Amino acid sequence: MSCRKDGAKNWDQQAIAFSLETGKYHNMGINRRDFIKQLAGIGGIALFAKDVNVWAGEQTTTLRDSLGVLVDTTLCVGCRSCEKACNQINQELPRKTPQSFNDNSVFDKKRRMAADSYTVVNRYNNPGNSGNPVYVKFQCMHCADPACVSACIVGALTKESNGAVKYDPWKCIGCRYCMTACPFQVPAYEYNNATTPQVRKCTFCFEKRTSKGKAPACVQACPMEVMTFGKKRELIKIAKKRIEKYPDRYIPHLYGEHELGGTSWLYLSSLPFEKIDFPKFGYISTPSYTEPIQHAIFKHFIPPLTLFAVLGGFMWFLRQRKTESKSVLNEEGQEK
Repeated sequence: MSCRKDGAKNWDQQAIAFSLETGKYHNMGINRRDFIKQLAGIGGIALFAKDVNVWAGEQTTTLRDSLGVLVDTTLCVGCRSCEKACNQINQELPRKTPQSFNDNSVFDKKRRMAADSYTVVNRYNNPGNSGNPVYVKFQCMHCADPACVSACIVGALTKESNGAVKYDPWKCIGCRYCMTACPFQVPAYEYNNATTPQVRKCTFCFEKRTSKGKAPACVQACPMEVMTFGKKRELIKIAKKRIEKYPDRYIPHLYGEHELGGTSWLYLSSLPFEKIDFPKFGYISTPSYTEPIQHAIFKHFIPPLTLFAVLGGFMWFLRQRKTESKSVLNEEGQEK
């Protein structure tokens, strides 16, 4: 047993390096603790030092002139014209008859966006006026700093300069990380499509309308002019003027101006937003917390390779230690 202890002791005191010239391993003159520290240090520097500035630079991108939609929920009457227009312009959705959107029984329960409907209108009780319920249209919020875009590992989701969050089904691999990442739980998956399932969500009518400067189909179809399409900074001014002019009509809060760094869709309401199913968020976007780590790990795949090299070094180190111990025991003939 003394030989086993001596062999282990040697590995505690020394580390070995491989020489390309001699093809042999040589004593490096450092102990194991220092060897491990050096490996960890090299890996850590490669993982984080290179990419922090890159991330910071990317985050400086702004969308000051991006487009958006201001939704005044106090004007909505629940006609569902927006839902019908959405179904008509997005040909990839299951076809529904125009008459089906006259069915107000859908308001009996709360709905959410799904793979066959990019936008839905829900009804809420109005405590101040029970005969005048509040109707709220929901769709993708097209965040200024979208968590879905940040989470997508193949670039299937992108943030366009006009404010739209665009989806490319040809790049999508169906990992559904976007569904997990979205704080508004918007992206839906075609679970009923067994052969070519896709992630579905509001497109902001990018291809057919907003990329050409036209308002989304839902905005165009609204008979009550609930929605206003334009540059986001101008919409914010309009909203604040309405709040100032009609303080009894609106709560003093423009939802989407700051939530999670801002969204392209902005909302005015007579009820507190938590009463109409809008989640309460801070001003900082989710990617602002997660991207420093993501980018440090995945940028150019160089840090991961370094990490693998570090782990390989550990494996080699431990393997050599095991071989050394067996060799000493065999020479002593005490154990084989």
